[in-house]
Amino acid sequence: MATEIKSKHAVVSRPPYQLYMAFVDMRNFVQFLPEDKKKDVEADYDSIKAVVQGFSVGIRVEDRIPYSRIDFCDDGAPFRFSVSMHFDAAGSDPYKTDFYIEVSADLNFMMKMMLGSKLKDAMDKMVDGLAAMSEGRMPEGMDPSMFPEGFDPSGFGGRQA
Repeated sequence: MATEIKSKHAVVSRPPYQLYMAFVDMRNFVQFLPEDKKKDVEADYDSIKAVVQGFSVGIRVEDRIPYSRIDFCDDGAPFRFSVSMHFDAAGSDPYKTDFYIEVSADLNFMMKMMLGSKLKDAMDKMVDGLAAMSEGRMPEGMDPSMFPEGFDPSGFGGRQA
């Protein structure tokens, strides 16, 4: 039976189409990896594969619903999983997005006990981090040196009045 994990919701100070476009191409994920990790990663528009702690892990896009949702699924991972990223309009403001993530994973009891809360915490951190960056703030607990040279989170700031 699949384990269902849902992140918190956060309002991101970017319109849904902008967030969607940032996540729609799997090659975009590679730029945020430290240089020493990039050598073990292969990506194209629809998929990304990497060796992580000796395990080959792959993810591919299963479905794209323009400006609303992207569904990912495992592609050669040690267990089956799927991830959905949601980009919903936040109320009546077209420049803000209600962003959240849902994961479904086939975890055995032991893996569920070891990973369940850690996955939820990691997803919540990702959502909070994206919201922080959209307001030009560095996400809590993030080391600026981990980002590519020249990366400036203030460039992700919200709508200018």
